[in-house]
Amino acid sequence: MPTSPPASPEARGLRPALPGLLALALAVFVAITTEMLPVGLLPQIGRDLGVGEGRAGLLVTVYAVMVAVLAVPMTMVTARLPRKPVLLATLVGYTLSNVLVALAPGFATLALGRALGGVSHALFFSVAIGYGPRLVPPLLVGRAITIVLSGASLGNILGVPLATSIGTAIGWRPAFVTVAAMAAALTVVVALLLPAAEGVPRRTGPRPTRSWWRPTITAVGGANALVFLGHFAAWTYIAPLLLAAGARENQVGPVLLLLGGVGIIGVWGAALFVDRRPRAGLLTTLTAMVLALVGLWLGQDSLGWVVAAAVLWSAAMGSVPTLTQAAALRTGDVGPDIAGALVNGTSNLGIAVGAALGGVVVGSAGVGAVPLLAAGVLLACLVVILLARRGFPTRP
Repeated sequence: MPTSPPASPEARGLRPALPGLLALALAVFVAITTEMLPVGLLPQIGRDLGVGEGRAGLLVTVYAVMVAVLAVPMTMVTARLPRKPVLLATLVGYTLSNVLVALAPGFATLALGRALGGVSHALFFSVAIGYGPRLVPPLLVGRAITIVLSGASLGNILGVPLATSIGTAIGWRPAFVTVAAMAAALTVVVALLLPAAEGVPRRTGPRPTRSWWRPTITAVGGANALVFLGHFAAWTYIAPLLLAAGARENQVGPVLLLLGGVGIIGVWGAALFVDRRPRAGLLTTLTAMVLALVGLWLGQDSLGWVVAAAVLWSAAMGSVPTLTQAAALRTGDVGPDIAGALVNGTSNLGIAVGAALGGVVVGSAGVGAVPLLAAGVLLACLVVILLARRGFPTRP
């Protein structure tokens, strides 16, 4: 009787870790859905609270500022604590944040709820990204990160579009209640599926020479900040861009569902490149994003053209988190938790500045100008990556 061939060492190394990696992916799903939910609901929130879309975009900025400022300090302070309770505490924070936003009587309270979510997010991604490499052999770190960050694509594919559709149909507050319920449920799932992991042991010998201000890790962090700055200068205002092109409000949720769905193409592309040719993967991704944004700017009056350009833009952006996070880990300048904190912090620094800068452009030149702004920033990022060969090597 024929027998199936034995599993490869890599498959055997990955299989025992899958429940924990999938639990982390589900947690990332909740995190991304919480972070990005206002993007699809800016028109409704602004109209209900009597603020303009540019000011409503600050709900993305305030969240990101908290992450950018607190990610590295909070990670360092909690580095020796057991990882699982810290991760669960951040999921509880997401739950409370969404409840506060849903109940907010005015814009100030709503911003406070978003700030609470930003505090949770500041610690969450550092722990979640650092958790994955603890569960697998070193050879499989790239694939482990891909699995964990697939939750980000799932959040964009399902979480944000479905919650946006709920907000369009019955109001933005029920959308935040729905996400709060998801966060509470996922807290239980992660508690059951995720194995325990210890924090960083207390040092007993000389201080390590690795440091986060070295040129290589700094170049990776700077490039990552520019990617997210360029992306969110335009993506924060994707709903107004679609409406300006002729979409109806009830079409925004389905379009976001489409854009999130094509993001999985980027995740698949990252999985192909991350352990083989990470530099080529990132350069290809950014070039595609620039072309898509320029195309969107040129065809902004046509809904079909805007959606087509946004499809390419979203698919390309799906590769970025895996490729930049792997680059940070592989520099060897910092441990996995601090690498996660650095990428988390610089991502949200980019989000904060991008959303705010995009808001300024919307107020002065109109929403149609933000794709060109975003393309210019991403071109600058391409230059940084081309120059920083040690931070973004041809081979891992």
